[in-house]
Amino acid sequence: MFQPKTKNKSTKRNPEPINVLSSEELTRYYREMLQIRRFEEKAGQLYGMGLIQGFCHLYIGQEAVVVGMQAAAKTQVDSLITSYRDHGHMLATGMTPRGVMAELTGRKGGYSKGKGGSMHMFSREKKFFGGHGIVAAQVPIGTGLGLAHQYNEDGGVCMTYYGDGAANQGQVYESFNMAALWKLPVVYVIENNHYGMGTSVSRASATQELYARGTGFGIPGVRVDGMDVVAVKAAGEIALNHARNGDGPYILGMQTYRYRGHSMSDPAQYRTREEVSQVRAERDPIDRVRQQIIDGKHASEAEIKNIDDEVKAIIADAAEFAQQSPEPELSELYTDVLVEA
Repeated sequence: MFQPKTKNKSTKRNPEPINVLSSEELTRYYREMLQIRRFEEKAGQLYGMGLIQGFCHLYIGQEAVVVGMQAAAKTQVDSLITSYRDHGHMLATGMTPRGVMAELTGRKGGYSKGKGGSMHMFSREKKFFGGHGIVAAQVPIGTGLGLAHQYNEDGGVCMTYYGDGAANQGQVYESFNMAALWKLPVVYVIENNHYGMGTSVSRASATQELYARGTGFGIPGVRVDGMDVVAVKAAGEIALNHARNGDGPYILGMQTYRYRGHSMSDPAQYRTREEVSQVRAERDPIDRVRQQIIDGKHASEAEIKNIDDEVKAIIADAAEFAQQSPEPELSELYTDVLVEA
């Protein structure tokens, strides 16, 4: 009978995070979030030009969640898995804009050689395991990655992302049970952008506090302002320390918001323009950290402008690289379908 490995109870515990950020940290988060925003805007443009085919789900508005979590993670050992709204996660793990954009356009220079597209690329090097098109399918896989971390005793934690729509799927709770039973090092990150496809979470869920759904399994969880990268980092450190110390899974309920429709084919007529405009004006995650930088004199307006120009150039280069990269050979249809064990 399989028995999961458990850590020695004498494991030295990590200290509680101190919420004091340096100028270098704040400007780095600003750069990383802005790069995701500009990348997604460019992806939307290329989709409209017919250069990106199939499904394409943009991450615009949610940038603080993955940037804050990666800032809290030990990127050399921690893994990450998510759903189909995944371009931001790829970039946050260090996958290059060139490689991601080339994959979106189905080119040979992409991370999956142009065969995975928007929803199905990954990078073992960056410990990014997808990109999954089936709602909530990544949750049991992420739980399995947590088991692998525990079994290999590598000190890693799997950050398993899913949305408010996926929170209603039964496999999520099967995963909770197994993760709690075996005290697996998994942090479940709920990106609650308030609309599962086109249905408001208030119409689909009997409770709005999705992070509390682990209570019956003994899994702690907290509500987090997912539009504030500093708050995300602080909550992420607590959750990751909890899982890394052998105390089992943790749930973070990120309250975030997507500005675009569910996918590029969604006109988002289920909400008003005023609602979106209000969130942009009052809670935009990039504007908030930019204001923190200015107010705290962490960087000058000129320095921020330089970051803006550098990011714009990187994304323009990625789009050019993607369009110049050749399409994969037909022989690629027969590769990467079987691994000899």
